[in-house]
Amino acid sequence: MKQTPGSARDHADELRTGDRIVVTIKRLGINGEGVGYYRRKAVFIDGALSGEVVKAEVTEVQPKFIKAQLTEVEKRSPHRIEPPCPVFGVCGGCQIQHISYEGQLQAKTDIVREAFNRYAGIDQLKLKPILGMDHPWGYRNKAQLQVERRNGEIIAGLYEADSHSIVDISGCPIQHPKVNEAVEKVKSVLEELRIPLAKENGSKDGVRTIVVRHGFQSDQLQVTLVCANSSLPRQDDLIRLLRLSIDGLAGIALNVNPKRTSLIFGDRTITIWGADSMQESLSDLEFSLSPRAFFQLNPQQTVKLYESVRAAAGLTGRETVIDAYCGTGTIGLWLAPHAKEVRGIETIAEAVEDAKRNAERNGRHNASFHLGEAEDLLPRWVKAGLRPDVIVADPPRTGLDRRFLETVLKTKPNRFVYVSCNPSTLAKDSKVLIDGGYELQWAQPVDMFPQTSHVECCSLFVWNGKSGK
Repeated sequence: MKQTPGSARDHADELRTGDRIVVTIKRLGINGEGVGYYRRKAVFIDGALSGEVVKAEVTEVQPKFIKAQLTEVEKRSPHRIEPPCPVFGVCGGCQIQHISYEGQLQAKTDIVREAFNRYAGIDQLKLKPILGMDHPWGYRNKAQLQVERRNGEIIAGLYEADSHSIVDISGCPIQHPKVNEAVEKVKSVLEELRIPLAKENGSKDGVRTIVVRHGFQSDQLQVTLVCANSSLPRQDDLIRLLRLSIDGLAGIALNVNPKRTSLIFGDRTITIWGADSMQESLSDLEFSLSPRAFFQLNPQQTVKLYESVRAAAGLTGRETVIDAYCGTGTIGLWLAPHAKEVRGIETIAEAVEDAKRNAERNGRHNASFHLGEAEDLLPRWVKAGLRPDVIVADPPRTGLDRRFLETVLKTKPNRFVYVSCNPSTLAKDSKVLIDGGYELQWAQPVDMFPQTSHVECCSLFVWNGKSGK
């Protein structure tokens, strides 16, 4: 709102790095940062909360916005708390641990509402109450942690933002306790056997990453070591000690990734002991998960999300459903018992094969899965006589492909169900759908990732043939 005394700059465009300003925070941004205004110019301040008045030091000045670093909170939000994690603010895995859970749910609701207002021009959004968690901790079923030796012991963690420095996240409070426990056991065995780590060998050989997945329903654990090559010294001893120390261990695998890349996994996975996959379930759906198979990280909230999708689809058993961006088929398989037919579309061949196996395993014989792009397959099917009643889309953060949106508007299903992990792209795509003849009936936020700024949303669009333009 104003600069601190002693500065002569009256306009936002005159601000320079190092200047100190006082800002009233209006809302939280999509990444959990506080957003306020200085002389009508947006200011982004990490760690500041909605409703607070803060002092901050300018770190970046751009034509349309300012970034600043929080230095002092003059007026404190009632939702501000002491974050329980000792590396909060350093590891980058969580963005809003410093907000009470009630405050987090309110902030995420506001983020969704603000996105629709800003990008779709909707100021009276039919927004259902956000679906939160009773216990918003220990919910993540999978950890992918980089490893290195530091001061004579192995640490496992995440890379600090914009650096190659690993932040030790032992006992991470959002990971399931059994995941944390298994990671510690793996570290201990690697240390006992003096297994080399890739980070200390110039990435020529050794372990790069520890991956542990836990089945909340099956109680099985899966350990995968991502390595620079296909074998490790003392491999038999490694297997023996891991089996002895980790209860419920279903399998141990090596994934080979020799490339210097930000991608965790390489293309080749070798099972060195036990099963090639672990078992897990969502309600009555059962899945076999290979080390690289995608599965939702928060199974408890996934059930709430998928039930919201089912409610939006309004199925009576007579409908034909297209599951675009279907991945390994989880949403389509969830809907299949309530539909006449489900067809899933996915561009990744491995995911399509997983989806087909999942359908067979669960007896969902009215669900089929197809390799390709929805904007290519859907018009072909429509031309051949298919008339989908419902289309469900769960795209990546970048949102829906423009060609896909045009295909939906030409196909005109009665219901279009949009599952989104990015409120901004959801709102932008919503405007296209509304302008093309759809009415937004409601949006249902779901808190899939407590303590982070991410918010999932299921939205129902119903065809009414009236252009919103």
